[in-house]
Amino acid sequence: MKYLLLLPLALLLTACGTDGPDGYSTLAGIDYQTLWFLVVGAVFTGYAILDGFDLGAGAWHLFFRKEESRRIALNAVGPVWDGNEVWLVIGGGTLFAGFPMVYATLFSAMYVPFMLFLFALIFRAVSIEFRGKEPMQWWRNMWDVSYSVSSALLAVLLGVVLGNVLQGMPLDANYEHSGDWLAFFNPYAFLVGLTSLALFMMHGAIYLTMKTEGRLFAKVNRLLQRSIIAFVILFVLLTFYTLLYIPHLSDGFKARPWLFIVPVLAVMAIANIPRLVTKQKYLSAFIFSAITVGLLLITVAIELYPTIIIDSSGRGNDITVYNGVASNKSLGIMLVFVAVGVPLVISYTVFVYKTFWGKVRLDEHSY
Repeated sequence: MKYLLLLPLALLLTACGTDGPDGYSTLAGIDYQTLWFLVVGAVFTGYAILDGFDLGAGAWHLFFRKEESRRIALNAVGPVWDGNEVWLVIGGGTLFAGFPMVYATLFSAMYVPFMLFLFALIFRAVSIEFRGKEPMQWWRNMWDVSYSVSSALLAVLLGVVLGNVLQGMPLDANYEHSGDWLAFFNPYAFLVGLTSLALFMMHGAIYLTMKTEGRLFAKVNRLLQRSIIAFVILFVLLTFYTLLYIPHLSDGFKARPWLFIVPVLAVMAIANIPRLVTKQKYLSAFIFSAITVGLLLITVAIELYPTIIIDSSGRGNDITVYNGVASNKSLGIMLVFVAVGVPLVISYTVFVYKTFWGKVRLDEHSY
């Protein structure tokens, strides 16, 4: 899956003729800086696809009233959620290793959103593990609320971070954030956050249709239809907001109109999801939901490249793939580790999903 997401973006950027300044090492015609940008993007795309559906499933958790329904929904993601979060750890590691300046600027500037994200991650994990430890209903209800709220909060915060990266932030000459941290909680960032939540809830609902049956399946199917409508509405609003108020994001498409095929394919993938759901082809709908996530993030990468963090102050202190990157030697060595590690992670992921494929059956070992 990771290579499938990496390949189209690599072809797009290569065809744009962005080989980087003279003296940069290249691999297959792509300089190491661009290649590492692709690696980081592919890892975070893998995380968004894999952890996105269980965040969405968690956000739906309180919509299920019965204890058995909640247990089934929880056990649908129980065997895979911790493995999905490995992609987040790898993403942070690749960002730190390849673009240390970006890592430092981003995490220091958005300290509050990232701390909230960390706390939500902790409470989500604790909620999953602690819920079934005691039989009292109040105990289980408490962790149900914690699990659902933290899952929804994680999806929103991911969108808030992405929204701020897209519109940029004020940077000084040392590439440090020079604005107020409260500015990160702005209308555009929240709109991206809500759109991300709707996308993940749609993604998660599709996944739950493949794991449930009977009355619970019928309810999930109704929730799925609502999530599709909510996502489409928010996606349209976000698109118009971006075109009207964040015009610099369309510069790459204006310069190279043929790249417009990427968002067109994303819209086609979105349109195909309700058609497949209507035909009850849920696995195909899940695949197209994953493709939608991938294409939207590829669109983001095209909008930003070669810039990673935009200086919104107008002083020209943008952080790009060239001025915020590690040395050529470091990138070359790390690419070897990527070549070895990626097949291992993909093999583990495929093994886990194949092992726990099919409808959920509760037993004494279930959550």
